[in-house]
Amino acid sequence: MAERRAFAQKISRTVAAEVRKQISGQYSGSPQLLKNLNIVGNISHHTTVPLTEAVDPVDLEDYLITHALAVDSGPLRDLIEFPPDDIEVVYSPRDCRTLVSAVPEESEMDPHVRDCIRSYTEDWAIVIRKYHKLGTGFNPNTLDKQKERQKGLPKQVFESDEAPDGSSYQDEQDDLKRRSMSIDDTPRGSWACSIFDLKNSLPDALLPNLLDRTPNEEIDRQNDDQRKSNRHKELFALHPSPDEEEPIERLSVPDVPKEHFGQRLLVKCLSLKFEIEIEPIFASLALYDVKEKKKISENFYFDLNSEQMKGLLRPHVPPAAITTLARSAIFSITYPSQDVFLVIKLEKVLQQGDIGECAEPYMIFKEADATKNKEKLEKLKSQADQFCQRLGKYRMPFAWTAIHLMNIVSSAGSLERDSTEVEISTGERKGSWSERRNSSIVGRRSLERTTSGDDACNLTSFRPATLTVTNFFKQEGDRLSDEDLYKFLADMRRPSSVLRRLRPITAQLKIDISPAPENPHYCLTPELLQVKLYPDSRVRPTREILEFPARDVYVPNTTYRNLLYIYPQSLNFANRQGSARNITVKVQFMYGEDPSNAMPVIFGKSSCSEFSKEAYTAVVYHNRSPDFHEEIKVKLPATLTDHHHLLFTFYHVSCQQKQNTPLETPVGYTWIPMLQNGRLKTGQFCLPVSLEKPPQAYSVLSPEVPLPGMKWVDNHKGVFNVEVVAVSSIHTQDPYLDKFFALVNALDEHMFPVRIGDMRIMENNLENELKSSISALNSSQLEPVVRFLHLLLDKLILLVVRPPVIAGQIVNLGQASFEAMASITNRLHKNLEGNDQHGRNSLLASYIYYVFRLPNTHPNSPSPGPGGLGGSVHYATMARSAVRPASLNLNRSRSLSNSNPDISGTPTSPDDEVRSIIGSKGLDRSNSWVNTGGPKAAPWGSNPSPSAESTQAMDRSCNRMSSHTETSSFLQTLTGRLPTKKLFHEELALQWVVCSGSVRESALQQAWFFFELMVKSMVHHLYFNDKLDAPRKSRFPERFMDDIAALVSTIASDIFSRFQKDTEMVERLNTSLAFFLNDLLSIMDRGFVFSLIKTCYKQVSSKLYSLPNPSVLVSLRLDFLRIICSHEHYVTLNLPCSLLTPPASPSPSVSSATSQSSGFSTNVQDQKIANMFELSVPFRQQHYLAGLVLTELAVILDPDAEGLFGLHRKVINMVHNLLSSHDSDPRYSDPQIKARVAMLYLPLIGIIMETVPQLYDFTETHNQRGRPICIAPDDYESESGSMISQTVAMAIAGTSVPQLTRPGSFLLTSTSGRQHTTFSAESSRSLLICLLWVLKNADETVLQKWFTDLSVLQLNRLLDLLYLCVSCFEYKGKKVFERMNSLTFKKSKDMRAKLEEAILGSIGARQEMVRRSRGQLGTYTMSSPSERSPSGSAFGSQENLRWRKDMTHWRQNTEKLDKSRAEIEHEALIDGNLATEANLIILDTLEIVVQTVSVTESKESILGGVLKVLLHSMACNQSAVYLQHCFATQRALVSKFPELLFEEETEQCADLCLRLLRHCSSSISTIRSHASASLYLLMRQNFEIGNNFARVKMQVTMSLSSLVGTSQNFNEEFLRRSLKTILTYAEEDLELRETTFPDQVQDLVFNLHMILSDTVKMKEHQEDPEMLIDLMYRIAKGYQTSPDLRLTWLQNMAGKHSERSNHAEAAQCLVHSAALVAEYLSMLEDRKYLPVGCVTFQNISSNVLEESAVSDDVVSPDEEGICSGKYFTESGLVGLLEQAAASFSMAGMYEAVNEVYKVLIPIHEANRDAKKLSTIHGKLQEAFSKIVHQVTITISNFSINRENCLKALVLLCTYVKLDMNSVKMMVQGQS
Repeated sequence: MAERRAFAQKISRTVAAEVRKQISGQYSGSPQLLKNLNIVGNISHHTTVPLTEAVDPVDLEDYLITHALAVDSGPLRDLIEFPPDDIEVVYSPRDCRTLVSAVPEESEMDPHVRDCIRSYTEDWAIVIRKYHKLGTGFNPNTLDKQKERQKGLPKQVFESDEAPDGSSYQDEQDDLKRRSMSIDDTPRGSWACSIFDLKNSLPDALLPNLLDRTPNEEIDRQNDDQRKSNRHKELFALHPSPDEEEPIERLSVPDVPKEHFGQRLLVKCLSLKFEIEIEPIFASLALYDVKEKKKISENFYFDLNSEQMKGLLRPHVPPAAITTLARSAIFSITYPSQDVFLVIKLEKVLQQGDIGECAEPYMIFKEADATKNKEKLEKLKSQADQFCQRLGKYRMPFAWTAIHLMNIVSSAGSLERDSTEVEISTGERKGSWSERRNSSIVGRRSLERTTSGDDACNLTSFRPATLTVTNFFKQEGDRLSDEDLYKFLADMRRPSSVLRRLRPITAQLKIDISPAPENPHYCLTPELLQVKLYPDSRVRPTREILEFPARDVYVPNTTYRNLLYIYPQSLNFANRQGSARNITVKVQFMYGEDPSNAMPVIFGKSSCSEFSKEAYTAVVYHNRSPDFHEEIKVKLPATLTDHHHLLFTFYHVSCQQKQNTPLETPVGYTWIPMLQNGRLKTGQFCLPVSLEKPPQAYSVLSPEVPLPGMKWVDNHKGVFNVEVVAVSSIHTQDPYLDKFFALVNALDEHMFPVRIGDMRIMENNLENELKSSISALNSSQLEPVVRFLHLLLDKLILLVVRPPVIAGQIVNLGQASFEAMASITNRLHKNLEGNDQHGRNSLLASYIYYVFRLPNTHPNSPSPGPGGLGGSVHYATMARSAVRPASLNLNRSRSLSNSNPDISGTPTSPDDEVRSIIGSKGLDRSNSWVNTGGPKAAPWGSNPSPSAESTQAMDRSCNRMSSHTETSSFLQTLTGRLPTKKLFHEELALQWVVCSGSVRESALQQAWFFFELMVKSMVHHLYFNDKLDAPRKSRFPERFMDDIAALVSTIASDIFSRFQKDTEMVERLNTSLAFFLNDLLSIMDRGFVFSLIKTCYKQVSSKLYSLPNPSVLVSLRLDFLRIICSHEHYVTLNLPCSLLTPPASPSPSVSSATSQSSGFSTNVQDQKIANMFELSVPFRQQHYLAGLVLTELAVILDPDAEGLFGLHRKVINMVHNLLSSHDSDPRYSDPQIKARVAMLYLPLIGIIMETVPQLYDFTETHNQRGRPICIAPDDYESESGSMISQTVAMAIAGTSVPQLTRPGSFLLTSTSGRQHTTFSAESSRSLLICLLWVLKNADETVLQKWFTDLSVLQLNRLLDLLYLCVSCFEYKGKKVFERMNSLTFKKSKDMRAKLEEAILGSIGARQEMVRRSRGQLGTYTMSSPSERSPSGSAFGSQENLRWRKDMTHWRQNTEKLDKSRAEIEHEALIDGNLATEANLIILDTLEIVVQTVSVTESKESILGGVLKVLLHSMACNQSAVYLQHCFATQRALVSKFPELLFEEETEQCADLCLRLLRHCSSSISTIRSHASASLYLLMRQNFEIGNNFARVKMQVTMSLSSLVGTSQNFNEEFLRRSLKTILTYAEEDLELRETTFPDQVQDLVFNLHMILSDTVKMKEHQEDPEMLIDLMYRIAKGYQTSPDLRLTWLQNMAGKHSERSNHAEAAQCLVHSAALVAEYLSMLEDRKYLPVGCVTFQNISSNVLEESAVSDDVVSPDEEGICSGKYFTESGLVGLLEQAAASFSMAGMYEAVNEVYKVLIPIHEANRDAKKLSTIHGKLQEAFSKIVHQVTITISNFSINRENCLKALVLLCTYVKLDMNSVKMMVQGQS
């Protein structure tokens, strides 16, 4: 490319297979620039580094020390260094739901329980990066934040919005007619008329001091001050952020670990009423899942008996605790489904008779018959009274019913009342099942996927329902088990239910069901603790009912819970001797064998005491093998011993009162020990029952053990089935976890031997057992692993940090623990949902963020102690001894010899230990670093010893040890423990570096976890050692930094070697590494971190260009870079206050002292200006991250970059995101600081200048963004027709993208022959807004100096860019926003989705285009099933997951399409402010360019470009504010360079006059004032040059003619005011009063006014085309003496005819125009081949002779300003003739086509233009063929007789000269 900018020529480009050679082509940039670049090269001792390679970063820490700024405070100071409070470690108390914390009451607890309690109660340890929210990840340019920043914007006034509506406009016109009656009455040309009207007009306000002679510098200064006042500071607040999904650099703060709840349902039991009330009835509620065959909640017991009924039981029931009086309960359902039932069971006091007999009265008696059956009822009551007195403490089953929960929810949800009443009887279930997707359990789902048919149900938003249950089923004595219940429930869902045929017990149970409120008052947990808020303890509480989820729930424990549920199921006493028929089981929880050792830990049911020592099961009358349906809930003691057990005593209850018969007789005993080998014993049991009381010491044995001398029922067979279930956050109930925790706790307590299962583990085999238990963690169930995740990870970390001393030997468990952590994290990642966009599992992220802390770094106990992890521990510290491959590429040229992973021996002192290692293994096996590095390798430790090599090695080895303990410390190992010196992050890095194989693979899969652990450990270490303020270079030991470097290097190479195989994993690894480096920038030596970034870059560069498709790798690198650059101190990291001093300089540079001022005053700085704008080596070194960002941009946007086209949007978004983030950052609001920040992006200007040929062309007439310049807003309808661009259409067709040619609006076209791929409109717009931001905020003096260095070509290219910016940010207008609101596809994303739908889906692209062209832009939210595709999906049958996701996203976007009026107003307000600000920035830049070039030789071409941009901005839709400044600048420009308009740029003078006149007719008075002033000064300056302003006169008159002929919404009243204003200026201009100027102005104004009056008439006849054309003809006739104006009106007429498809008439107008031009051309130029005048055209039309210039008043074409239009040239004439030929052709007048071409052919022959001649002859052939064809058709269609036909043909032949014989033949053929 000829105009490639200088630095681009130094880019080393690379093709697919090889690295390209550096470009050695010709430089076309400015020589000054190149000179500067070379100077910089010399200063910095650097050769040029290609852009595709990373440069060496500056050592940031050294740089800050050596280049200290000479400012102590102030805004710039904060840019230099991170704030002191950047990182904080906060201990935040965890929220406790309950008023008192859930902890056990016992004071003595075993270590495991103590650890659990600590884990559930200690404060969260949170590392806070205080300014993190200011990074780009939290950029406020999102919709919600944007609106806040847009408050208080001024409303910009636009003429397009102010256009008067129809009615008022019409009134104005009528008024005008009344006032201008004289126009109709006065013949044309009457001066009286014009004078009369102008005298009646009012002028606009005159601009003060306009006519004063003020120096240009003063005018510029005033303009500048006015332009800079009241500007909007934040440009990006006015610009919507690009359409992106969640930004990749955003890491959301994980959720606080908290207790799991499913969807919560509040059930209130209101009343229970039977037909007869004779005795108390006891009720319970529970949830059951039929499909899973599982009870999914504990029982809720409630009592709705009247006080009278309760009184019957007073002797048996102690006073009721308030906690047992609850009548409302909150149920939690994690997996709601159609299969969930609410089962209500009723019991009554035991009485004589089976259930059927006892239920009979309830079935037969009716409340209505109470008086009739009074005696019977009295008898029943007295019987009931007796039974209550005698058997009040026993219950019997009575009745049950069930409610299908989802029926209620769906029917309640579908009704419109606030609360719903649903009556439920046995036979029917009201309401239909509505399918809804449940979204409330994100990240808490079980592994088992719900089947697609079983859609989950939403319980969070249905309307509250009140149910009345009217029918109960009586319990069947032999069908009480849960299995029977599931059969009944399944049966209930069938239409022909068996239950329906049963006779029901009629009753009325009223229940309210509603979604539970967020924070209900007066609530009790399942442990009966009061939940906050609980204002009054006397209020009846609501109980939270514990859920037993249908499937596993994966949530870590966060609260202490230790409950046991006992479910007696069945008993078989069929073979027992003796009487045992009415059997009840008494259940007790015992802590010893004495009967008094029963513990009061059994929860009461309803209306009883809170806890009791025993519980009885219900009695089934006369049944020796009863089933039970009880649930007994026990509060387990925190610490269990071998003596804790459950005791079951079986009683026969005597229902009949007989003498000498006790009420209850014991008939059997059995028990379950609570612990078995130290583990809680739960599960299903089938126990033998003893006939006698158990003997002493029975509790430690199982009843299955045959004790001597005991009698058992049925020969010691199992006869009693019972299930024991624990819900505990203490007992893991997993053998592998139990073993691991037991061994670790044994180490803590130093208690041996350890009993685990049947094993006794002695101290000597503890090590092997410990290692095997760590590796066996892999076999444990996932659910308990997740529940105990926090404790498990804490323990593993403790083993890494403090290896235990076992039998006097240190055991290194680092490797085993690391493997276990890697394995656990991978299991969680693979098996659980709830991973964020970066693949981070939410549970693990929460652990790191809230829970993890360094062992023994509790805030209250800085020294190791009970506050830290693990309590008192026998741990030693250990050398970092793990096998480390010598081949690791460590960046400090050292290798590590292999070390023994497990060093054993009795440690006496560290020195002895090391000596013994070295002595036994030899130096080469020692755990040491061997120095191989030459001068760069600095020795380890603080004081390297100069002695012999072995001593050095020993010293290093000692230093490599993490422990510096004294001898006495080691002697403590048998009695106490060692102080902690081993640091977790160091051990973690070491283990990771040395691991290999599957462990390494696992660690890589979850790299983020280890990185984040490492970072938090590092921060904690710095915090607890008060090193957060220490110099960064001394914070971490060099060996640790080596490990980090090795780790980063190997992971980077992993990314680049595997990116094609395992894309998803590599993406995760790439982002994890980037976040890690981002974190390190906050805590480590930043220069070191930069070198790590460079390492990663080098890895890519080496691979990149050997790849056939590098875009994937570059995309990964972009993600990597974007995450690193999202650092909240990104600007500080880029050294914004450095002025590109050579990094090599050892002393402070010349400029560093002055660098806080913006004046760049030293001579060195002049040489540096170019460096600041180029991606030079010094720039990329000192602004390291900004250099990387801009380099990526330059390389990817480069048109020669192969295969990177798809990344344009991504890289542009990265830059846009950074700039918009800086823009809104409160730290950079000061303009001085913003200039510093903008300095980091100065090369962006050059990069974007290079892309001009590729940018989307917003200036094209019909693009979908900007309004066409030449079309009024009303003509905007056509926009929707061309929404698919040519590029897209070609892409669909599968062909290459065509070269989009630039229209003439561009000053430069691409000179390279290469076809550029054009950027999308959105990408181009983002790039341009970035450009404007830099131009707005950069230091003006710096810009000016750089512009001075630029070549004419480059400056013109900059002006091209500004021209494009004007179009890009043009205001659309409210009407457009309203219209866009009615279209579906208002965003490019929607556009893309539609295209994808057309390409991939069921609808064809062609149909799509057709449908769109008809304007059917409906959304895809189908309205009826018939419109759907065959697969039933609105998206066609494509099931591609990603595609569907995109579609969903798109639909959400488009669903809320109808914007409110206020939203449209707001959008228009923002767009208006953006357009104003963007154009003011452009104006600022133009002013700088003008100041720069006004002293150079080549100013003419540049100033022409400046004027062109100015005129273009005037032509666009601009606000009044902008136009005032624009006119001021234009006046200053014309004042400074009058020759520019009046000598060089004649075309632009015409343009300027047209623009000014257009604004003179504006409806806004301020715009008119300024436009009139500009127009007046233009005339004045033209006059001052030559005492005549003929040129301006001519141009203004022509412009007015053109304006009134073409403009739709032109208002002559406003223009009349402006003319009056100009007249007023002329009258008040004292300086020129004595000249002819005022008279000339008056003549001109009156002439203009006459044109206006004709226009009024034209407006009147707007709807009458014939009359309108007639008027136009009359006006054109009136301009017979003014060739330019006559030509204008002839063309206006041609345009009007063409609009109405009157092509013949249009062609005649064009022929007249051509004749007029020919007439004057023949006077100007004597060329034989040109037509001699209008005579040449008389063959076409005789009227054309009207154009002959023979009258007396014809002006000479030599006069200035006459015939100066572009048509009065040879090419103009050719153009007119070609247009005329085309119109004749369309009109079907092919004979006339021939005549026109007769005039054209000699011209082209004279110019030897073969191409044009070929085209003409082709068209002539076409015309003659059509004539022949027409004749043929005419003959065949004639239906007259033969003679007449022949006569007609003779005439025809004469006309078209056809051969007569051939015609006869044709006729004969037809006949």
